Amino acid sequence: MTQLPVLVIGGTGKTGRRVVRQLTELGIPVRSASRSGETRFDWLDETTWGPALDGVGGVYIVQNDSSPRTRELAQHAARSGVQRLVLLSARGVDTPGYYGEDPSTSTGFLAGEAAVRESGLAWTVLRPGWFAQNFDEGMFRDGIVAGELRLPAGEAGATWIDVEDIAAVAVAALTEDGHAGETYELSGPHPVTLPEVLALIGEATGRTATYTPLSTAEFVAELVAQGVPAADAGIWAAALHPVAQGFEAKVSDGVRRALGREARDFAAFVKDAAAAGAWRD
Repeated sequence: MTQLPVLVIGGTGKTGRRVVRQLTELGIPVRSASRSGETRFDWLDETTWGPALDGVGGVYIVQNDSSPRTRELAQHAARSGVQRLVLLSARGVDTPGYYGEDPSTSTGFLAGEAAVRESGLAWTVLRPGWFAQNFDEGMFRDGIVAGELRLPAGEAGATWIDVEDIAAVAVAALTEDGHAGETYELSGPHPVTLPEVLALIGEATGRTATYTPLSTAEFVAELVAQGVPAADAGIWAAALHPVAQGFEAKVSDGVRRALGREARDFAAFVKDAAAAGAWRD
């Protein structure tokens, strides 16, 4: 299977592009798929699925959150002769109330998980917590650069997971034996609070930033005032709910189970990101 190409859906995203790079480094042929990528794949245009899946041995799946069609894709993959599916899900999706009162976040991911489990193919599910890379290339970066991070995230810490580790687990599941039928919950090695995050970034860069806790209503209102659609602002608020509640402080063992090593420390992530110029103006 490892000599056949691997299709990476969402190949330009945070996890996808790292999966593409790590597979390429191993000499595995890769198809990086997106709506405008080298391999065209559009969740809403099924005519793009067949060419993308043709001759593929494994598929890394990042769902379309707004219109999940993972079950249809898994069925199409099975008909195309695909052997392995690796799905990016999220931690806590099987815990009622993890993302607040609205169950839609959990429902979408759980439907995707059911789709790959029932596909008849070898499957692996990845359930990571919050990405460390949200601080250097995601929604938190602008606040850090501006000097104030304003979030409804409470005072608890979170076990921020380096996306390089998520990609490494995905690559192992796509290329090695022993991962079929596994659900890997992924986290960093210990919780880090937001003030501690900002202190680490300050030590590495000399940049000072403070953390201001907000209520959910304040956070949503600020995003909407910045032009973010209210529905999207609500999704971000729901995603931050488990951080505020302390749920994301849990240390999970998925990286160790999958790779035989500990997850990467958040301080090491900060050091490398700072060296790459992540928080320069």
